[in-house]
Order: sequence, then C-alpha cells, then structure tokens
Amino acid sequence: MKKKVVVLGGGTGMSALLTGLKEFPVDITAVVSVCDDGRSTGRLREEFHIPAVGDVRKVLVSLSETEPLVEKLLNYRFQTTSDLNGHTVGNLLLVAMSNMTGNMSEGIEAIGKVLNLKGTVLPLTEEQVTLVGLMTDGSVVEGEHNITLCDKVIKSVYYKEEPKVNKKVIKAINEADLIILSMGSIYTSIIPNLLCDEVLKALDKSKAPIMYTCNMMTQPGETDGLTVSEHVKIMNKYLGRRKISVVVANNGKINETARKRYESLEQKDPVKLDRENLDKIKVIANDYVTIEDELIRHDTILLSTDIFKYLITKK
Repeated sequence: MKKKVVVLGGGTGMSALLTGLKEFPVDITAVVSVCDDGRSTGRLREEFHIPAVGDVRKVLVSLSETEPLVEKLLNYRFQTTSDLNGHTVGNLLLVAMSNMTGNMSEGIEAIGKVLNLKGTVLPLTEEQVTLVGLMTDGSVVEGEHNITLCDKVIKSVYYKEEPKVNKKVIKAINEADLIILSMGSIYTSIIPNLLCDEVLKALDKSKAPIMYTCNMMTQPGETDGLTVSEHVKIMNKYLGRRKISVVVANNGKINETARKRYESLEQKDPVKLDRENLDKIKVIANDYVTIEDELIRHDTILLSTDIFKYLITKK
C-alpha cells in the first residue's frame, strides 16, 4: 500500500514540490489555502462568491499527467479589452465546474479526472475567507493581495472570519503517514492552512511526522534575513501541541550572478542553514539549487527523492 502524504500550502512553491513528488509511488493529497484575492482570482471571487481558484489551478497543473499543451491552455491568460482581460482559462473552468457540481471540491474532482491527476486536490474551505495581516508598526491590512503588496513587515496573520474547514481535509490528515508544510510564502500561503482550530486538532492527534521544506530565498516583508531555524520558529508559533520534527533545506551554493540579481531586483537573499539551532529537529540537507530561465528553483526530483527516502525509512 502506498504511503499517504498530505501537503499543506499554496502558490508556486507548493506546485514545484508536487511536480517532483508525483513521480514517486506515494498517495498525495494537496491541501490548498484559498484566500488569494488578487488579479483574476479576486475578480472571480467577488463575482461568483467562491473560494480563490488561482492556487488550485496551479496545483492541478502540477499534479496532472496530460500533454504539455493542456498545461499551457490552463495557464493561458487572456489579454484583451473585454471583461475576459487577465483571466486564465483554468480559473474559468474551475468556476464553471464548481457551479455545475455545486461546490469547489466536487468541481476540482471532476476536472481532475480529465487531467488524470496523480493525487487529490482539496481546498482548505469551501467558504470565501479574508486573510488579515497585523504589521509590526501596528497597522492592519486586509486581503492576501494587499498584504503581499504592502511594503511593511508582517508581525502575524489571522482570518477575518473563522473558516469552516473542508471535512475531507481533516480525514486526509487523520490518515496521513507524513504531513508536509511546503515551500512558499510563509504568511500568505502556508500559515493560512494553520489558522483553523479543526486543522490544529487533527495535526495534534496525528502520529505522522510534520515536515517543513524550507524556502531557498527570503521574502521581503515576510522573512527578511531569516535563517532556516527562524523559518521553523515562525511555523511552530502557529502549530498546536505538535511541532515540526523534520526540515528539508538547501545546503548548496547559489552562484554569485543569480544571488546578486535577486538581491538587487527583488531584495531576496539565500536562506542560511543554521544546523546549530536545529538540534532537536531532523535535518535533511542537499544541494537543491537549479537555475531555470534565470530563476533560482529547487531541483524538485532531488528534493522529492530525499523526502521519499525519509518516508520509507522512518520508524
């Protein structure tokens, strides 16, 4: 029987992890935070009163086993002068199927059959939720998109309204052999999955290890200058009784040209692996650095290989 892995996250980081993980014989459930409210996703949320679809689309594409042309189709963004401007084909399909089936979970499942998914994709909640950020200067910013664009430093995040968690999410956590907090924006993609009492209670009851695949680069306003252990500390503040027990981090060197480009253009720096501050946590480290189209990325196959090795050898 395949080991069951639950991945909590959202956005590009989660999609990258799943792209590699789907190549291994594991039963994947991807739980996606659905609080994004920018661009196409935000407009569709407002018009159709549904959870955010953008990150769900990215995860569906990453887990799909279809032709590359289908991936390009789902991610195709209209550029026109009409109301279609800025919308992606995948977002529109998700809204249509959610309306046809009655809810997003069933809509995702229906589209998943067409895409031949190597896993299950679940929205954290079926409700519209608003993420709120408390900044270090005491100001409050509403909406994930606004939090991301804000040039202030985030102190903490919470939901404006208490979400009703998708029951399938709790079931997946209960049955998991490994729970992974994926790479991605800590405050706006990962932690939103940990802001619900139902999720924390399920994690506390679970016997599955909680693993964090750490970001390779810092993020302005969220993790400026933070080391791996400091990333872990932030996550642990939002977890319940059970904390992160395994961390996967990069120990490879990023070439100087790429590093300087990120530093000057995006104010991002490599996340330093400080093993001395992770003495109670199992550390899996490797050179995960790869450069794709001048972008610093994880080698997703190597990353997933190390995760799979841990999963099948852990006691």
